[in-house]
Amino acid sequence: MSESWLAKRTSHFDSSGIRKVFDLAAKMENPINLSIGQPDFPVPDAIKAAACEAINSDKNGYSLTQGVSPLREALQAKVDAQYGHDDRRVLVTSGTSGALVLTMMALVDPGDEVICFDPYFVMYPALVGMAGGKAVVLDTYPNFRIDVDKVAAAITPRTKLILLNSPANPTGVVATEQEVKALAELAAKHNIALLSDEIYRQFCYDGALPSPAVHNENTIVVDGFSKAYGVTGWRLGWVHGPAAVIDKLTMLQQYTFVCAPHPLQHAALAALDVDMSEQAAEYARRRDMIVDGLRDVGYEVNPTGGAFYVFPKVPTDETGQQFVRRAIENELLIIPGEIFSSRDTHFRISYAASLDTLERGLEVLQKLAKG
Repeated sequence: MSESWLAKRTSHFDSSGIRKVFDLAAKMENPINLSIGQPDFPVPDAIKAAACEAINSDKNGYSLTQGVSPLREALQAKVDAQYGHDDRRVLVTSGTSGALVLTMMALVDPGDEVICFDPYFVMYPALVGMAGGKAVVLDTYPNFRIDVDKVAAAITPRTKLILLNSPANPTGVVATEQEVKALAELAAKHNIALLSDEIYRQFCYDGALPSPAVHNENTIVVDGFSKAYGVTGWRLGWVHGPAAVIDKLTMLQQYTFVCAPHPLQHAALAALDVDMSEQAAEYARRRDMIVDGLRDVGYEVNPTGGAFYVFPKVPTDETGQQFVRRAIENELLIIPGEIFSSRDTHFRISYAASLDTLERGLEVLQKLAKG
C-alpha cells in the first residue's frame, strides 16, 4: 500500500488542529470566529501599492537567495543599530515558518535535543521531529513564566538548541527582561544555540520586547512581516544571527525555497516605513476587553502582554476539547489547548476580530461558563 512509501519523519505530525478548525469555519454560515491567528486589519495602502509597482515593473523572477539588496541592507542596518554585533547577518526567508525549517535543518542532527516550553506553537515539536531531534518540553503552567532553573536541569550532553517564543502563541505572555537575560546567559555558558521567535515583536502592549540577542550575541532571531502588516499570505520572514549560521541557512534556502517571493520583498521594504502603532494600540484595547470580560464571569486568565491571544483555563469540570465542542455547538470557534500542550485544560482565543465578533464571543463564553 502507498502508506508504506512514507518516510518515518512523517509520523511526527498530523494535520494541524488549528487547520481543522479553519476548515470547520468554512462550512458554517455565521460563525463567531475567534480562532484565526492573523491580523484582521487591511494591509496599508502604501504596502499594497509597492507590491503592485514591483509586479508591474516585472520584478517577478528569482531574487538573490539571501533577499533583494535594498531590503536586506535596510534590515541589516536595523539590526546593527539595535544590537551592535559585528558578526550578525540577515537572511530574507519564505515566511517565518521557512526560517524555522531552515534553522532546524541546519542545527539539529538525529538524536539532538531541543528544549521548548509548554504551551508551545504547534509547529515546534513537529519541526524538531522532522529534523530527527527530540523535543524536550518544559511545563510552564500555571502562569506560563520561564523557570531558568528548570531549563538548566533539563540540559544534557545532547542538548543542541533552546527555542523561545515571546510574545508567545498561544498564551500572549511576554518573557521578562530577567527571564530572557538568564536564558541567554545559560545558553552561552553551555554553548547551546538559542533561537528567539519574535514574529509578534510589534504587538507588545506594555513596553518594548526584551530580546535575548541583547545578552547573547550568538542568539538566532526569527522575525517577519506577516503578523505586523497583515500579509500572512505573502510568506515573508527574515532571520538574523551569527554569520556562520546565516551563511549555512542561505545555502539551505538555495536547495529548498530558492528565495522569498521576489515582488513582495519590495513591498516589505516599503512596509518598514509604515507606522503600525495605531493597529497595535487597537489590539491592546481588544486585549483589555477580552481579558476583563472573561474575568468578570469567572474565567482564570493570566496577564498577557503581546500577540493577539489569550489562553484561559476551562471554567468547568470539562476537558478543553469538551468545552470547545460545546462552544462550536454555539457557533463559537476557539482552539482547544491540547493542540498546543500536553495538557487539555485551556483554550485559545484570538482577539484579531471585530468588536462585534468579540462581543458575540463573550456572550457565548459567559453562557458556557455556567455549564
